[in-house]
Parts: sequence; C-alpha cells; structure tokens
Amino acid sequence: MSTKAVTDASFSAEVLQSDKPVLVDFWADWCGPCKMIAPALEEIAEELGDKVTIAKVDIMENTNTASDFGVQSIPLLILFKDGKPVAQKLGAAPKSQLKGWLESVL
Repeated sequence: MSTKAVTDASFSAEVLQSDKPVLVDFWADWCGPCKMIAPALEEIAEELGDKVTIAKVDIMENTNTASDFGVQSIPLLILFKDGKPVAQKLGAAPKSQLKGWLESVL
C-alpha cells in the first residue's frame, strides 16, 4: 500500500471518516525536506499499511485543508484517529525516527 494523495474535496472522506488511523503529510513541491522524507513515507506505508493509511496533502493546491489545521511550516505530519488530530511531528527526520515516532503514537 503506497501513500495516497488527498485534496480539500476528499479530506473529510479519506481522513476524518477513515476507520483506521491516517498519517497526513502536509507538503509542497518546492520543499526540499518534504522531498527528502517522501521515499521513507512510501516505505513506511508499505510496512505499516495494515495499521495506518499515509496520506499526502499538497498545501499549495489544497489551501483550505492546510489553513484548517494551521499549517505554517512543512513538512508537517499529523496523525488522525477517529477523525481527530492526536499527534504531530514537524520537520524532516530519517526513516527510522519517523517510523519509531509513528509506531509510538499508534
């Protein structure tokens, strides 16, 4: 299972109404650190796909969702459970740290 692109239009259905936790990566094409963590998030999506969905929201194309969650710096990872944000991590990190953080908050 790979990461899933989510838009303003699909955010509610894909994230807030999901029956399993969803990690949302708020990113932009011009963001170097966002591009650095993208391959790690793809691998984590494959490894933990049965436990969590990893979604990506391009903040330049989906300004409403980014604004709704007060995204001011990227990459910003927010974990949603039962439609509510329960944990977040700002900035790039190696895959081992990202996966360890995600497993600790699941």
